[in-house]
Order: sequence, then structure tokens, then C-alpha cells
Amino acid sequence: MIARWLGMPVAAAAGAARLDLTMGLVHALMLVLFLGWGGFFVYTLVRFRAGRHPRADYAGARSKVSTWIEIAVAVAEGLLLVGLSIPAWASRVSGLPPEHEAVVVRVVAEQFAWNIHYPGPDGVFGTTRPELVSPSNPTGLDRTSPHAADDVVTVNQLHLPVDRPVIVQLSTKDVIHSFSVPNFRVKQDAIPGLMIPVWFVPNRLGQYDLVCAQLCGLGHYRMRGTVTVETPEAFDAWIRTREATR
Repeated sequence: MIARWLGMPVAAAAGAARLDLTMGLVHALMLVLFLGWGGFFVYTLVRFRAGRHPRADYAGARSKVSTWIEIAVAVAEGLLLVGLSIPAWASRVSGLPPEHEAVVVRVVAEQFAWNIHYPGPDGVFGTTRPELVSPSNPTGLDRTSPHAADDVVTVNQLHLPVDRPVIVQLSTKDVIHSFSVPNFRVKQDAIPGLMIPVWFVPNRLGQYDLVCAQLCGLGHYRMRGTVTVETPEAFDAWIRTREATR
């Protein structure tokens, strides 16, 4: 309901409703401020017009109403920050699920694509080496290294099982990018030299847009991919198909 009221895309991840609530309350506060201060401005223009006050009165308004309104606004903003925003942020930072309970996938951004690296059925990523990076091997995966034989690498195609925690290990090969899935209410910058974990729980079957939310060059507009949320059985079948066609 809140997402529809805000004109946001359908929520497709656990925790999205909490973020939508925070966003809705912030917008409601901004609407009250806009109407309130706009009305107050019109009132002052009429109340202190030159026809009513031919002589300047430098004392101005003596009422404390505006002061109390400012205090009320500060309190409301503090409640939104301390009561909703900070706890929501903390849950995303400190609530990272255990890796053995989650689907762990590496997403490596570059101008202008998303390279997706799955560890395969053994759950262990193979070794990647910068000197092996090429158009046909965008992550630099060393297929001769231990645990690399069953790894799956795709470009702009992120497949995930529904109702299972997902940990994305986010990095970039060149400039700053921003991993954004609006339906999941997820957005995280990819910073050169860092691997940043991002987690969420997709809970709605379907296909969703994966976009870059940070201007990253002339091809920024076409840096987009597809997130497919499917049943666990369909996800396992997709992994096996990718292994067979590698």
C-alpha cells in the first residue's frame, strides 16, 4: 500500500515494507512542512502588508508559535532518524546471515556490465587472478585452481532462489558503480579496492531490474541486468544447466 502511494515498484524482498514505512513517513513530514510553511509565509505576507503597517515595526511578530513549530519539526525528524532510520540501517549492517545458510554470490562491476560469479555446488569460490581477465573470462577465474571446476560465471544475469538469504560480495574492476535493485530496496556503491557485502531475502517470484545507480561513464545508461527469483528447484536446475554449457 505504502509503495503504491509513493509510486515505488512492487516490493520483492523481506524488510522492504519497513523501508517503505520510513520513506512514507519522511514524505508525509515533508508534505506537512511544505503546506505548513507555505501557509505561514502567505499569512505573514497578508498580516504584515504595508497597507496595514504603514510604519516599519522592527520588533516583528511577538508570537512564539513559529518557535514551537520548529521544535516540533526537530523532534519529529529525531524520531524518524533514531526510531526508524538508524535501526533499519543497523539491521542491514550487523544482521548479515551466516554464509552456510545463504546463497553467496560475487558481483563484479565494470564499465558497463555486471559480472556474476557463483561458487558452484561445492560452495567454494575458485581462485581469480587479474592477469586472466579477458572478454571471455570477465572475473579472471583460474579454472585450474582448486574448487574452480564447478564455478559458474554469467554477465548481467543474476539468478536467486526465493525465500533464502542472499549475500552479494560486491566489488568493481574500474570506477565507482552502484548495485541497485529497486524492487528489493537495495542500493550499495561498489568501491575500487573493496569487497562490500550486501544481503537481502528475495520473497517474490519474478524478474527484476538490476541497474547502476551511480554515473560511471558514457555507457552508464546501458549498465543493467536482470535478477530472476525462482523456486529452489528451478535455481538448482539453472546452475546445472550453466555448468553443462560452460
